[in-house]
Amino acid sequence: DIDASISLFYGLRDIFSKSTYNIERYYDEEFEKLLIRTVKNVHYDIIQFEGLFVAPYVDSVRKACSSKLVYRTHNIEHQIWEMLAEQKSDPFKKFYLRLMAKRIKKYEIQQINKFNAITVFTGQDRNTILYYGTTVPVEIVPVGIDLSHYHPDFSKTEFPSLFFLGSLDWMPNREGIEWFLQTFHNELVNDELRVRFYVAGNDIPEEFDDYEVMGKIYIQGEVDDGLEFVNSKSIMIVPLLSGGGMRVKIVEGMAMQKCIISTSLGAEGINYKNGVNILIANNRDEFFKAIRRCIADEDYCKAVGVNARKLIEEQHDQKKMTGILMEVYKSLL
Repeated sequence: DIDASISLFYGLRDIFSKSTYNIERYYDEEFEKLLIRTVKNVHYDIIQFEGLFVAPYVDSVRKACSSKLVYRTHNIEHQIWEMLAEQKSDPFKKFYLRLMAKRIKKYEIQQINKFNAITVFTGQDRNTILYYGTTVPVEIVPVGIDLSHYHPDFSKTEFPSLFFLGSLDWMPNREGIEWFLQTFHNELVNDELRVRFYVAGNDIPEEFDDYEVMGKIYIQGEVDDGLEFVNSKSIMIVPLLSGGGMRVKIVEGMAMQKCIISTSLGAEGINYKNGVNILIANNRDEFFKAIRRCIADEDYCKAVGVNARKLIEEQHDQKKMTGILMEVYKSLL
């Protein structure tokens, strides 16, 4: 396993060097050796790089084989750091995040022309990459899922209930859920919002236990079966304040016929209709009104969920997305 944990020491070191620790921490020399042996011993027509954090291996792979290399970007990484910086009031944190954003942006721009093609989840990300002067094809291939794995069962769903599911080692997730808990903690505890709130996912910090209130707010941590957890709750919260790309968790939530309340940023790239197949809320008042509306009307929640499932069937079916991706591959061969 690659140790991708964040180190305070190396983060501080990063300030006084020209390196980009947040990229370098994903590099592993032994993995690179294994990767090079593999591409030398087996001929691949296409090798796909999933996200910026495997980009450090592109030069070695390029030297070791003649395969066409495709970069599948999940988001524009430096934009996440820029948005995180804007959210901070602490001068040191703002300075550090802006510094990281600047270095990651430089690195991203350097990498994009090392591939034969780039695929992105959203039109916004495609426009950004084209703006930076890429000379290779950039194609939109939205998130696709295998719908045969998603079977909503309302008989096992608690209504009303709010939930969040996501890994908190990803900074935008942690920032968003901290904002939500701090903003609505009193309303959830004092029954101004008469609904239970469940937080689940990987790498939830111990200090999040301080938010837990018996019978009101549950910090569950990692769950054995993510889809079973999603099915058991009724209203999905996506309070994303920074980031980009397309949120796979929203696509999966829609496939499970969840009523979802998200920021517009969280729903980026999805061809939603606000109030029809999702509810968009970008500040405290909008979230409060959306939650109040949903917890008071189960039929409305179910209707939003049904419409959400239809959207995913039409635009995010894995078979359709695979066909689009295969056309990209064929164009390179």
